Amino acid sequence: MATQTPSRRQAAAKRAAATRKRNTAKRSASATKASARRTTKQAARTATQRADEGTIRLGALSRQAERAVLIPLGAAVVLSDKVRDTAKTYSKLNSVTREFDKFERHGRRALDRRQRAFGRRRRELEREVQTTRRTFESRADGVRRDAKDAADQVRGLI
Repeated sequence: MATQTPSRRQAAAKRAAATRKRNTAKRSASATKASARRTTKQAARTATQRADEGTIRLGALSRQAERAVLIPLGAAVVLSDKVRDTAKTYSKLNSVTREFDKFERHGRRALDRRQRAFGRRRRELEREVQTTRRTFESRADGVRRDAKDAADQVRGLI
């Protein structure tokens, strides 16, 4: 291998330094481009998300406004139907009589149900009172018996 002269060695070193500098510049430019691409994509995603959020909020707001209009409208329609049905029911004597008979049956059933419940409760209370009275009388008889036995023992001692 031939030895290099100092001027050639210096020229080779300058070329190598220039190559390193170019490569570093390329890497830096490549990294900058990639970063710019990522930033652009992220910005696009963020803008889309914000637009979606705005759309969602707008949709929710429109649904609330729609509900505010539809609820009273639906209530009015139901009320109208009920008034029409009631007018139809009470417009003929036969219908009125049939409705009153139905109300009477419902009332009779409710009254009978309450009376049966009160009767059951009364019988339960009567049984409870009888049981308590029997228990009390039994204990009182026992106390009387004990008192009589005690009196007989005292008489026997005297």
